[in-house]
Amino acid sequence: MIPFTKLHGNGNDFIVIDEYNGPVVPDDTKADFAQKYCDRRFGIGGDGVLFLSRSDQADIKMRLFQPDRSEAEMCGNGIRCLVKYALDTGYLSPGTAAVETMAGILPVDVKNEDNDAQVKVNMGKPLFECKDIPATGEGELMNEMLEGVQVSVVNTGVPHAVIFVDDLEDVDIDVMAPPIRYHNIFPKGTNVNFVSVTDKGHINLRTYERGVEGETLSCGTGSVAAVVIAHYLGLTGSEVTVNTLGGILIITLEGGYAFMEGTAKTVFSGKLL
Repeated sequence: MIPFTKLHGNGNDFIVIDEYNGPVVPDDTKADFAQKYCDRRFGIGGDGVLFLSRSDQADIKMRLFQPDRSEAEMCGNGIRCLVKYALDTGYLSPGTAAVETMAGILPVDVKNEDNDAQVKVNMGKPLFECKDIPATGEGELMNEMLEGVQVSVVNTGVPHAVIFVDDLEDVDIDVMAPPIRYHNIFPKGTNVNFVSVTDKGHINLRTYERGVEGETLSCGTGSVAAVVIAHYLGLTGSEVTVNTLGGILIITLEGGYAFMEGTAKTVFSGKLL
């Protein structure tokens, strides 16, 4: 039997498999495992599977496999869920810690609030991208017409395309997002974010996620991407409340770095036979 725990960050839900004391799911079957158990009718259901293990470089290590069998470099809501689980199991204590991801080692600050975890993550320096060549540092914003809409691009651990609209209710995301997600300008694909700006301190966001291949209730890296681009264009200040379908995230830009703050909640635990 394989123990698991289901958690969510603003409705972006994940299955956590604890491999802190050794492998539970062999590496060559992790992709298949995610595809099978993320299914919402025949599996547990989730936007991805988080594998928690020890790290030689940080306090814990995170790997994320998605429903389409791909492995993602990072996930903002996912890292909060992983930290919440590690806090509950005693792998981490309240305070500061570091999590190893494929996108680098990310510092976190965590505290318990009424059985939920409030987690602030240093998401690192957003990287602008030029065409299909990933930037190695801060560079010029790519802002081009793709599929009839103006698209801005930034990497906040994973690639994101950001599109500003007047009203999110007018967005048919399942029609508008896929052509951009699969556009040949993105060799590894991209997440697609639709953003409406309320004022300098508030935006509304809907995200179509690569790997999930559909809209999720919230996206942490997408929230960071939306704020980074909005701030770059002078539409917002440096601290912004992001309203997603599943709840709010607080994004702060400071000294070239982006910080994401939000909650993570445990849904249930069980064992796979």
